Amino acid sequence: MPQGSLQNLQEHGGSAITELAGIEQVVRARLRSLRTTLGLSLDELSARTNLSASTISRVETGKRTISLDILLPLAEGLHVDLDELLDVRNDDDVVIHPTPNSSGQRTTWILNRPTGSTLAAKMRLEPTSTVPQQKVHPGHDWFFVLEGRVRLSLGEREITVETGEAAEFSTMTPHAFAAIGGPAELIAIFDRDGQKVHVHSETNARR
Repeated sequence: MPQGSLQNLQEHGGSAITELAGIEQVVRARLRSLRTTLGLSLDELSARTNLSASTISRVETGKRTISLDILLPLAEGLHVDLDELLDVRNDDDVVIHPTPNSSGQRTTWILNRPTGSTLAAKMRLEPTSTVPQQKVHPGHDWFFVLEGRVRLSLGEREITVETGEAAEFSTMTPHAFAAIGGPAELIAIFDRDGQKVHVHSETNARR
Protein backbone atom coordinates (compact mmCIF):
# COMPACT_ATOMS: atom_id res chain seq x y z
CA MET A 1 0.00 0.00 0.00
CA PRO A 2 1.49 3.42 -0.96
CA GLN A 3 2.58 5.72 1.83
CA GLY A 4 -0.26 8.14 1.13
CA SER A 5 -2.93 5.45 1.47
CA LEU A 6 -3.83 6.30 5.06
CA GLN A 7 -4.21 9.97 4.14
CA ASN A 8 -6.31 9.09 1.08
CA LEU A 9 -8.63 6.96 3.18
CA GLN A 10 -9.00 9.73 5.73
CA GLU A 11 -10.21 12.04 2.96
CA HIS A 12 -13.15 9.76 2.14
CA GLY A 13 -16.12 8.90 4.32
CA GLY A 14 -18.36 5.88 4.86
CA SER A 15 -16.74 2.59 3.96
CA ALA A 16 -13.32 4.25 3.73
CA ILE A 17 -13.46 5.07 7.44
CA THR A 18 -14.34 1.48 8.24
CA GLU A 19 -11.48 0.27 6.04
CA LEU A 20 -9.09 2.69 7.73
CA ALA A 21 -10.07 1.36 11.16
CA GLY A 22 -9.38 -2.18 9.99
CA ILE A 23 -6.00 -1.21 8.57
CA GLU A 24 -5.03 0.61 11.76
CA GLN A 25 -5.94 -2.43 13.85
CA VAL A 26 -3.72 -4.65 11.69
CA VAL A 27 -0.85 -2.14 11.78
CA ARG A 28 -1.04 -1.75 15.57
CA ALA A 29 -0.91 -5.53 16.06
CA ARG A 30 1.93 -5.79 13.55
CA LEU A 31 3.96 -3.09 15.32
CA ARG A 32 3.65 -4.78 18.69
CA SER A 33 4.40 -8.23 17.25
CA LEU A 34 7.53 -6.97 15.46
CA ARG A 35 8.78 -5.23 18.59
CA THR A 36 8.29 -8.26 20.84
CA THR A 37 9.72 -10.63 18.23
CA LEU A 38 12.87 -8.50 18.10
CA GLY A 39 12.99 -8.57 21.90
CA LEU A 40 12.76 -4.79 22.21
CA SER A 41 11.25 -3.06 25.19
CA LEU A 42 9.30 0.16 24.73
CA ASP A 43 12.30 2.09 26.03
CA GLU A 44 14.69 0.35 23.62
CA LEU A 45 12.45 1.08 20.63
CA SER A 46 12.09 4.64 21.90
CA ALA A 47 15.87 5.07 21.77
CA ARG A 48 15.90 3.81 18.17
CA THR A 49 13.10 6.09 16.97
CA ASN A 50 13.32 9.27 19.08
CA LEU A 51 9.67 8.68 19.98
CA SER A 52 8.71 8.48 23.63
CA ALA A 53 7.94 5.06 25.10
CA SER A 54 4.49 6.32 26.10
CA THR A 55 3.78 7.39 22.49
CA ILE A 56 4.75 3.96 21.17
CA SER A 57 2.60 2.30 23.84
CA ARG A 58 -0.41 4.45 22.95
CA VAL A 59 0.04 3.64 19.27
CA GLU A 60 0.15 -0.11 19.97
CA THR A 61 -2.91 -0.01 22.24
CA GLY A 62 -5.02 2.21 20.00
CA LYS A 63 -4.98 5.24 22.29
CA ARG A 64 -3.15 7.40 19.72
CA THR A 65 -4.00 7.96 16.06
CA ILE A 66 -1.54 6.44 13.63
CA SER A 67 0.12 8.96 11.33
CA LEU A 68 3.00 8.81 8.89
CA ASP A 69 5.27 10.93 11.10
CA ILE A 70 4.90 8.15 13.71
CA LEU A 71 4.99 5.20 11.32
CA LEU A 72 8.13 6.23 9.46
CA PRO A 73 10.50 6.18 12.47
CA LEU A 74 8.81 3.04 13.83
CA ALA A 75 9.29 1.21 10.54
CA GLU A 76 12.94 2.27 10.45
CA GLY A 77 13.49 1.29 14.08
CA LEU A 78 11.92 -2.12 13.49
CA HIS A 79 13.88 -2.67 10.23
CA VAL A 80 10.77 -3.14 8.09
CA ASP A 81 9.64 -1.36 4.93
CA LEU A 82 6.69 0.98 5.40
CA ASP A 83 4.86 -0.71 2.53
CA GLU A 84 5.19 -4.06 4.31
CA LEU A 85 3.88 -2.52 7.51
CA LEU A 86 0.79 -1.19 5.71
CA ASP A 87 0.27 -4.23 3.50
CA VAL A 88 -3.30 -5.48 4.00
CA ARG A 89 -3.86 -7.26 0.70
CA ASN A 90 -6.38 -10.09 0.47
CA ASP A 91 -5.47 -13.73 0.85
CA ASP A 92 -4.30 -14.07 -2.76
CA ASP A 93 -0.81 -12.97 -1.70
CA VAL A 94 -0.77 -15.68 0.97
CA VAL A 95 -2.66 -18.67 -0.42
CA ILE A 96 -0.86 -20.73 -3.07
CA HIS A 97 -2.67 -23.19 -5.34
CA PRO A 98 -0.07 -25.85 -6.23
CA THR A 99 -0.50 -27.72 -9.50
CA PRO A 100 1.00 -31.16 -10.15
CA ASN A 101 3.86 -31.56 -12.62
CA SER A 102 4.69 -35.14 -13.55
CA SER A 103 8.02 -36.41 -14.80
CA GLY A 104 8.59 -40.14 -15.09
CA GLN A 105 7.97 -41.71 -11.68
CA ARG A 106 7.80 -38.36 -9.88
CA THR A 107 4.98 -35.84 -9.42
CA THR A 108 5.87 -32.49 -7.91
CA TRP A 109 3.76 -29.72 -6.41
CA ILE A 110 5.66 -26.43 -5.87
CA LEU A 111 4.51 -25.02 -2.51
CA ASN A 112 6.04 -21.56 -2.54
CA ARG A 113 6.70 -18.73 -4.95
CA PRO A 114 10.03 -18.83 -6.82
CA THR A 115 11.12 -15.45 -5.47
CA GLY A 116 12.62 -16.68 -2.20
CA SER A 117 15.96 -18.23 -1.35
CA THR A 118 14.45 -21.72 -0.97
CA LEU A 119 12.10 -23.98 -2.89
CA ALA A 120 9.49 -26.01 -1.00
CA ALA A 121 7.82 -28.88 -2.81
CA LYS A 122 5.58 -31.86 -2.18
CA MET A 123 6.64 -34.95 -4.12
CA ARG A 124 5.00 -38.26 -4.87
CA LEU A 125 7.45 -40.96 -5.91
CA GLU A 126 6.38 -44.14 -7.66
CA PRO A 127 8.59 -47.21 -7.17
CA THR A 128 10.86 -48.06 -10.08
CA SER A 129 13.35 -50.78 -10.89
CA THR A 130 15.68 -48.18 -12.40
CA VAL A 131 18.41 -46.88 -10.13
CA PRO A 132 18.14 -43.07 -10.11
CA GLN A 133 21.20 -41.15 -11.25
CA GLN A 134 23.01 -39.37 -8.45
CA LYS A 135 23.62 -35.65 -8.83
CA VAL A 136 26.11 -33.24 -7.28
CA HIS A 137 25.61 -29.49 -6.92
CA PRO A 138 26.25 -26.73 -4.37
CA GLY A 139 23.64 -26.39 -1.68
CA HIS A 140 21.68 -28.23 0.97
CA ASP A 141 18.56 -30.42 0.77
CA TRP A 142 16.02 -31.50 3.38
CA PHE A 143 12.96 -33.74 3.11
CA PHE A 144 10.31 -35.23 5.39
CA VAL A 145 8.54 -38.47 4.49
CA LEU A 146 4.76 -38.09 4.77
CA GLU A 147 3.93 -41.60 3.58
CA GLY A 148 5.82 -44.68 2.46
CA ARG A 149 9.56 -45.34 2.56
CA VAL A 150 12.34 -43.55 0.70
CA ARG A 151 15.80 -44.82 -0.23
CA LEU A 152 18.33 -42.00 0.00
CA SER A 153 21.55 -42.67 -1.90
CA LEU A 154 24.51 -40.61 -0.69
CA GLY A 155 27.57 -41.65 -2.63
CA GLU A 156 28.08 -45.31 -1.69
CA ARG A 157 25.70 -45.12 1.28
CA GLU A 158 22.11 -46.39 1.07
CA ILE A 159 19.84 -44.96 3.78
CA THR A 160 16.19 -45.88 4.32
CA VAL A 161 14.03 -42.99 5.52
CA GLU A 162 10.74 -44.18 7.01
CA THR A 163 7.36 -42.42 7.32
CA GLY A 164 7.64 -39.65 9.88
CA GLU A 165 11.41 -39.35 9.50
CA ALA A 166 13.40 -36.55 7.88
CA ALA A 167 16.74 -36.37 6.11
CA GLU A 168 19.13 -33.45 5.74
CA PHE A 169 22.33 -33.50 3.73
CA SER A 170 24.86 -31.49 1.75
CA THR A 171 24.27 -31.74 -1.97
CA MET A 172 28.01 -31.68 -2.67
CA THR A 173 27.74 -35.40 -1.91
CA PRO A 174 26.38 -37.37 -4.90
CA HIS A 175 22.74 -38.00 -4.04
CA ALA A 176 19.42 -39.38 -5.26
CA PHE A 177 16.24 -40.68 -3.65
CA ALA A 178 13.51 -43.11 -4.69
CA ALA A 179 10.43 -44.85 -3.28
CA ILE A 180 10.81 -48.33 -1.78
CA GLY A 181 8.14 -51.03 -2.14
CA GLY A 182 5.32 -48.67 -3.04
CA PRO A 183 4.48 -45.01 -3.58
CA ALA A 184 6.00 -42.46 -1.20
CA GLU A 185 5.09 -38.86 -0.52
CA LEU A 186 7.43 -36.29 0.95
CA ILE A 187 7.91 -32.59 1.57
CA ALA A 188 11.27 -31.29 0.34
CA ILE A 189 13.09 -28.00 0.79
CA PHE A 190 15.99 -26.98 -1.41
CA ASP A 191 18.16 -23.90 -0.99
CA ARG A 192 18.82 -21.52 -3.88
CA ASP A 193 21.43 -23.70 -5.62
CA GLY A 194 19.36 -26.83 -5.15
CA GLN A 195 16.29 -24.98 -6.40
CA LYS A 196 17.99 -24.25 -9.73
CA VAL A 197 19.10 -27.85 -10.21
CA HIS A 198 15.80 -29.51 -9.27
CA VAL A 199 13.55 -27.09 -11.15
CA HIS A 200 15.69 -27.30 -14.27
CA SER A 201 15.75 -31.10 -14.03
CA GLU A 202 11.95 -31.24 -13.80
CA THR A 203 11.56 -28.78 -16.69
CA ASN A 204 13.99 -30.62 -18.96
CA ALA A 205 12.38 -33.99 -18.22
CA ARG A 206 8.97 -32.73 -19.36
CA ARG A 207 10.29 -31.56 -22.75
